[in-house]
Amino acid sequence: MTQSQPPDTDDALFLIEDQPDEHHQPKDSWRILIVDDEPDVHEATVLALRDLTIDAHSLDFLHAYSASQAYDLLADNPDVAAILLDVVMESEDAGLALIRRIREDLDRRAVRIILRTGQPGYAPEIETIRAYDINDYKTKSEMTRVRLFTTLTVAIRSYRQLCQLEMSRRGLELIISASTGLAKRRALHHFSEGVVTHLCALLDIAPEGLVCVASAPTGEKSPWLIAAAGRYRHLIQSPLHELPDAEIRNALEQCLTAKSHLFDPMTCLYFDVQGTQGVAAYLDVAYPLDRVNRNLLEIFCANVTVGFENVLLHEQLLDSAYYDPFLHLPNRARLIHLIDERKDGEQDDTLALIDLDDFAEINAALDHHFGDQVLRAVAYRLGETFQPPTLIARVTADAFCLLGPSAAIDRYTIEQIFATPFDLQDRSIRISATASLIRVGPGPTRGADLLKDASIALKQAKRLHRGRAIAFTEDLGLAARERIRLLTDLRSAFHAERLHLAFQPLVDLATGSVVGAEALLRWTTEEGDVIPPDRFIPVAEHSGLMIALGEWVLRTACDQLKRIIELGHTGFRMAVNVSQAQFREPDFISILERVLHEHEIDPKRIELELTESIAIGQIASTAAKIAEIRRMGVSVALDDFGTGYSSLSVLKQLGVDRIKIDRAFVQELGHSSDNGIADLVVALGRQMDLGTIAEGVETEEQRRYLMERGCKDGQGYLFGRPMSSDAFEAWMADRL
Repeated sequence: MTQSQPPDTDDALFLIEDQPDEHHQPKDSWRILIVDDEPDVHEATVLALRDLTIDAHSLDFLHAYSASQAYDLLADNPDVAAILLDVVMESEDAGLALIRRIREDLDRRAVRIILRTGQPGYAPEIETIRAYDINDYKTKSEMTRVRLFTTLTVAIRSYRQLCQLEMSRRGLELIISASTGLAKRRALHHFSEGVVTHLCALLDIAPEGLVCVASAPTGEKSPWLIAAAGRYRHLIQSPLHELPDAEIRNALEQCLTAKSHLFDPMTCLYFDVQGTQGVAAYLDVAYPLDRVNRNLLEIFCANVTVGFENVLLHEQLLDSAYYDPFLHLPNRARLIHLIDERKDGEQDDTLALIDLDDFAEINAALDHHFGDQVLRAVAYRLGETFQPPTLIARVTADAFCLLGPSAAIDRYTIEQIFATPFDLQDRSIRISATASLIRVGPGPTRGADLLKDASIALKQAKRLHRGRAIAFTEDLGLAARERIRLLTDLRSAFHAERLHLAFQPLVDLATGSVVGAEALLRWTTEEGDVIPPDRFIPVAEHSGLMIALGEWVLRTACDQLKRIIELGHTGFRMAVNVSQAQFREPDFISILERVLHEHEIDPKRIELELTESIAIGQIASTAAKIAEIRRMGVSVALDDFGTGYSSLSVLKQLGVDRIKIDRAFVQELGHSSDNGIADLVVALGRQMDLGTIAEGVETEEQRRYLMERGCKDGQGYLFGRPMSSDAFEAWMADRL
């Protein structure tokens, strides 16, 4: 080791008067901070230590003339090795206070501090050394050049040792962290990429020019690049011989051949991974690695080698589980997984199931070896025809699957693949195949179910269109048939007057008095089965039947309202749900006026309930129609507020009279610590001068909570379930 260069005189430090060289800024040096309020001390210190080296490093000086200035310099210069610090500066204990700030506020534990004072009485030596983390404590009068140099040398060597210990600690932490993080990476490429990243962090170098190379088992292919950073990143998955830098290429090859680390002149790490000829990583390190760094790298490599072996084993298991061993194509399990991944995306994909006709007969007549050649030939032609991103899978012994963009997968292209004979064993053979095509779209259908639907469709195709590719949407067909059946039954029920209205009371939450009712459409089949509204109403809306149904509901509700009023319930209001399709009808307003006039109903006694979806894309026209309805005297409520698309801006533009709190938010009351949504809707109604109605009130606690928050009306099982017309009239009669 190069020894420190000692001074050649023992003159008292403060008798030296030569001026230091202000412009000398050594490149590789120890940074020393001089903190003293006397400029002469700075000049004398620099001059005494000028041109001296400590362990082959020059000295570079920073200057501060107060404790506060020193603190700022230290905050901006984290590489200061030692501080020559005066005790008394702007205050009697300025130096001592600075020591605490350095250790506690800046958390600079490694920097060494040499305390100097011209007034030792202010800080007794023994007590000061005991109380403060300092290297030495000297009076200025005793600091000769030799003593200063010796003290500074000891301090800097201590600093270096502390830095090495810290580096070792940090390196071990990084290795532990790397082991944990890398364990989560299963793919070889991702794992190797993580190795590169963690090596950069361990050596504190930029991720530039790092390369991981894997050598496959003997007899397979030559080493290839599996992870890189910086200028070599574009070479990932390329053979090693394509690496443009010959020196790095040779170093990696030497590392793999020698099966050991190389540290001179380049740094290459070797990972003895079982099942391969090894893995090597080149590090673009611009400085020689010391013993500490080498030890850390060896520990890192030992840990990572096990990780490489686990990743390779994991890939082998995945290969066995998800790939066909004969053609090395994705198998049924892998295909199902990929369908599940893709079906919820935005791309328009198609799944094609292709079955080779009479393949069992080919195997029986021409032996299994010929059958294997048939499979290879079909797989090859499929691969030539359908390029990525289309996926080709083998799902059964004689069936293939295509999964890819609908624009690429079509009936004609599939049929053309089998239109040309296959040349096998010097013979030309025609192979027939039947295929079914199904669109892959978002929805709850799982990949396994979609493949099952494709199989059902394929069976139908084999029975009806053998040798051809037919586009089937079996799931959509089943749904369409179910909708048609439901619509047919609904039309019959409508004309046979098997539809009816149920009425659920609206109650003043404070007084308990009935203020109105909501008319609810119900359908009970001839067999007595109740069809939920959320099943038949969407069908009615899409078919156009909802227009006629909606008018019938309005008329029936007005009939009931008139009877209720005649029974003496003045001030009663009837809430009627209006569907989007019904509301969009150009003559909706005129129908409403005509029905109210025919039944002699005061428009103030009718409230229309609209859903938030009515406003989508047509806010202006919707707001205008609502305004016209309100001018008639009919009130408008926004149903299920907060569950759809409304914003505060939309609510203001629509200009409704009331908002209804959805039952989901009401049900949370008393069961969750967060009642915020219900509170928010009530507060919003109060702020905008809108009435509020709570749906689904089932407990006294919910009623009391909503009432106390300012919600006026409510409906739910606490007050009454939906009732038939006769039952509701009897129920109301009891409340006169």
